[in-house]
Amino acid sequence: MLRKSLLLVPLVAAMALWPGAGLAGQPVTQTLNPPPAPFLTCMAVGSGTICQGTRTISYGPDDTGIACGTGASAFDIFDAGTFTQSVTRYYDTEGNLTRRLDHERYTMGEWSNPLSGATVSYTQDNIITDILAVPGDFTSSTETITGEVIIRTGTGAPVLIATGRQVFNFDESELISSAGRNAFVAAFFEGDPTVFDDVCAALA
Repeated sequence: MLRKSLLLVPLVAAMALWPGAGLAGQPVTQTLNPPPAPFLTCMAVGSGTICQGTRTISYGPDDTGIACGTGASAFDIFDAGTFTQSVTRYYDTEGNLTRRLDHERYTMGEWSNPLSGATVSYTQDNIITDILAVPGDFTSSTETITGEVIIRTGTGAPVLIATGRQVFNFDESELISSAGRNAFVAAFFEGDPTVFDDVCAALA
């Protein structure tokens, strides 16, 4: 399965917008909707509740569903990676979620050909912002992703670049707007799989 963050993009100067790591406030006594993940620490503040936390996630190799070649030499690209996720959630005074910020920075990313063992590496850095039109209801959210994904061969030459700013509905089934050069948007929303040809050639 292709991780959703690969379909999008990371950011360059967005760290200036990221909230401070420390939380000042009182312990939370009300029920939060939806409940925060266990790795988040929550504190009550004047405007409601803020939850923050950081964790490291590793995954793969997983089948991306991106197919290369034909016949006996055809293969699906597999994806593996490790990234640090820093999350901040904002709840209103009623305990309902109104906004979520998610910064994902990859320390390792790799696409591979399971038949030959060939690999290409990638760097990725994303800022994902979810704004809920109806507090507490994730299906009402609009998701904005900014940043970049760069896939390189062993020589360091880029074979795929995805950058810019994309806006999606809550489950990324609908692309609302896109700005920047993004191969994943071209492939999965505009129907142009040839954007992966250079990656396939590097992995063949």
